[in-house]
Amino acid sequence: MKFKTIMGAAVSVLLFTTLHAEPDGKDRKQDDKQQQRDRRQGNDQQRQAPQPQRQQREAQKGNQREQTQRQEPQPQQRQESRAEQPRQTRQQQQPQQRQEQRAEQQRETRQPQQQQNQQTQRQEQRAQQRQQQPQQQRQQQSQQQRQQQQQVQRQQPQPQRSRLQAQTWQQQRGWNRPGTWQGRDTWQQHRAQRWSSDHRNWVQRGGYGGYYVSQSIFSQHFGGNHFFRLHSRPVMYLGYPRFEYQGYSFLLVDPYPEYWADNWYDADDVYIDYDDGYYLHNRRYPQVRLAITVAF
Repeated sequence: MKFKTIMGAAVSVLLFTTLHAEPDGKDRKQDDKQQQRDRRQGNDQQRQAPQPQRQQREAQKGNQREQTQRQEPQPQQRQESRAEQPRQTRQQQQPQQRQEQRAEQQRETRQPQQQQNQQTQRQEQRAQQRQQQPQQQRQQQSQQQRQQQQQVQRQQPQPQRSRLQAQTWQQQRGWNRPGTWQGRDTWQQHRAQRWSSDHRNWVQRGGYGGYYVSQSIFSQHFGGNHFFRLHSRPVMYLGYPRFEYQGYSFLLVDPYPEYWADNWYDADDVYIDYDDGYYLHNRRYPQVRLAITVAF
């Protein structure tokens, strides 16, 4: 009996435990299932959550692709742009090439002109030099001859003439021959219109008949080595300009050249020399000499 009671108690305990154990197992299963569901939902949420970000990224990528496609020329556009580039470069180069060609043509045309001008200038210079050379040689020769004559004249004494003879010759105006320069009233009228045909030397005037400067004074103050300036304008006397030098009075019986300055008497160096009569020389114009005579 005791055994039966014990066994009955054990069975009841087992039953009780099984009854209570079954729901726990079910609960565990349910919990496991619930956890699995939660995990799935979490995974689904995680998968669903980045979808908008992915969409944004994909949209951005699509926009970038479209922009790059727009920016990048298509093969036809590339070919057209490549074809246009040499055209543009050619169009840009064409005016430059034209300008360069024009410049070269101008240079080519200028060079022969410049060469011709240079040749003509050289020829003119040579011709001028040739023309000047004989003139200079003539001037030098004439100056040398005059210097030689002066030396000879200085060595030889000048002819003597009395004061009375010189005064009578002056009163008769012995220098005034037909075709010679006639007296004037003013200094301005004494300028020649054409000196080469207006002046006369003492041989053409029939020789010098006036008074002579003493030999000692002449050798000291006259000749080509003794320059001086009149400084003041000559005064008209007997229809001719008159000036003073070394105690002697002189008359200009020749007109002064038309190309001399108005104030040549104050600006130019002059000297008096003798060659079958007295002459006034201008240092600025060595080829010109004016006939003068001693006046009383």
